[in-house]
Amino acid sequence: MSYHNVEILFVEDSQDDAALTIRALKKSGFTNKLHHVIDGAAALDFVYCRGAYADRSDQEFPKLILLDLKMPKVSGLQVLEKIKSDPMLKSIPVVMLTSSNEGPDIENCFALGANSYIVKPVDSDNFFNAVKEIGLYWMILSQPPY
Repeated sequence: MSYHNVEILFVEDSQDDAALTIRALKKSGFTNKLHHVIDGAAALDFVYCRGAYADRSDQEFPKLILLDLKMPKVSGLQVLEKIKSDPMLKSIPVVMLTSSNEGPDIENCFALGANSYIVKPVDSDNFFNAVKEIGLYWMILSQPPY
């Protein structure tokens, strides 16, 4: 698989949530350069071009990271902390896309530099609209600093 010019790195361990999100992004026209990984360790391997992604160019960063909070191996909070503390990566927008609406989770994510925190709607129509708006805002409307 080619990892050149990946625009969205999507980090989600739930196959059902991943399928629903990818379907919503596809219907909105945002999946042509999306790469999905199932845990935080794989996300870090991707952005740091190591392990299975060692052949990926370390000069190409995703334009957006959609990140689940609670995952195996390395949590979304740990991934967020690592990305936002790295001068080369900290300008990449990270949108937390999670089922947790707990105050401490939200506060921790923003304290670590999350750009947005979105609680996954239970209703599939609302979820589709939320994902569509994420893609529209972060991929089309928002201007990156680079």
